[in-house]
Amino acid sequence: MQHYHDEEWGVPQHDPRMLWEMLVLEGFQAGLSWRTILHRREGFRKAFAGFVPEKVARFGDRQVDKLLADPGIIRSRAKIEATIGAAKIYCDMQERGEDFDAFCWSFTNGRVLVGKGRDVPASTEQSEEISRELKRRGFKFVGPVIVYAWMQAVGIANDHAHDCFRRAQLLT
Repeated sequence: MQHYHDEEWGVPQHDPRMLWEMLVLEGFQAGLSWRTILHRREGFRKAFAGFVPEKVARFGDRQVDKLLADPGIIRSRAKIEATIGAAKIYCDMQERGEDFDAFCWSFTNGRVLVGKGRDVPASTEQSEEISRELKRRGFKFVGPVIVYAWMQAVGIANDHAHDCFRRAQLLT
């Protein structure tokens, strides 16, 4: 967890595939601890073809059955099917010329939202707006709390504590 915090959490991410991967993982985290997801991340990557949306979008019933039997991931049919659906949506966006990175950062005009460092909210107006738009497009497991956790993870929101060395580093 320390390595994840020090090297990944809150670092502004602009790789569209990685933004999508983290959104999917945050959805899998619903009802569980992030530690559980993080410890299974390599299992998720293997199971979901490296989180390459074009590959995941082609998953069918056979792959779903295989995933439901995979102890390396969270075996939730709803979350697995939501991931496949999200891959299809991602690919549709790409085909229409919509860059997932530009989409994700458009809600903050490309700027990192800097938290006050204490009393971190579970959701914000921006996470509610992003959640509504994701749901409108057909994404699942993207409620405002999940979306805000994702925003923090991918650096759209910087909620490192004031005394955390990463806060200052990521503000420069």
